Amino acid sequence: MEKFFYTVGEVAEIIGESTSLVRFWANEFPKFIKPQRNAKGNRLFTKEDVEIFKQLHLLVKVEGLTLEGAAKRLKGEKKGVVNKARVLETLKGIRQQLEEIRRDL
Repeated sequence: MEKFFYTVGEVAEIIGESTSLVRFWANEFPKFIKPQRNAKGNRLFTKEDVEIFKQLHLLVKVEGLTLEGAAKRLKGEKKGVVNKARVLETLKGIRQQLEEIRRDL
């Protein structure tokens, strides 16, 4: 069963970054990431928001773009960024499976 909302900590774990970076990116990219807030005021992110975080991670951390450059790429070449993010996620999954197989040998 898939979740409807993810907390800051869950998003940080998914993308492999710190919670402070997730909060920073949420504040820096309000056009793309629109968190909802619960009664306590905590940010809650949708699955679509999590996908944007993955794309940002690819653009900023892997490709080395600035935040401004990443915003431009998300506006313009969204399809290419989405495809690259999916490929990267698939490769990480394959790597994890191979590491598990290696441990079992």
